[in-house]
Amino acid sequence: MPEISRFYGISILLYAQEHPPAHFHAKYQEHEAVYDIAALRLKQGWLPARARSLVVEWAALHREELENAWAALREGRTPAKIAPLE
Repeated sequence: MPEISRFYGISILLYAQEHPPAHFHAKYQEHEAVYDIAALRLKQGWLPARARSLVVEWAALHREELENAWAALREGRTPAKIAPLE
């Protein structure tokens, strides 16, 4: 489960054995949520409101990089790290 970014206590992860559509996991404290990359929409789980907004803001800035990371993982390569939200 490569962590591709971390900011404000939020970890962004991609899992190698996951299924399409392209998505990422966001973990904050004991909470976890899954976001669709194309739509930047919550698919599953829950995060506190502030963490949710930070995750969506970060993903909007790095959507192309997220798509590339997902593709790399699906091809058996290690995805590149993505800059955190600052």
